[in-house]
Amino acid sequence: MTSLTDRAERASALLSPWQGRRPEHPGRLLERCYLIPLHISQTALARELGISRRRINEIVNGQRAITADTALKLAAFFRTTPMFWLEKQQLWELCEAGKRKKSAH
Repeated sequence: MTSLTDRAERASALLSPWQGRRPEHPGRLLERCYLIPLHISQTALARELGISRRRINEIVNGQRAITADTALKLAAFFRTTPMFWLEKQQLWELCEAGKRKKSAH
């Protein structure tokens, strides 16, 4: 007979949105799907959004999170929704928190 904890862990693994794969950091997605294909430099994007180039660079390099403010600006510029960017960020953070929790046990 399996314990309730074992069953919960198996169910959680089945429902995992990344199914064993690490999600892409939203900054990497920004670079791969928007900046590179559209030939937009980090400097040009920062200027258009009215934020520092350093902020964009840190996001692209996975050293900084996409905040609600940044999500609003990216959404307006790329004609997406703010939730698109925030969901990518949350997925990344959930995965990272899960890894930390797993390594602590």
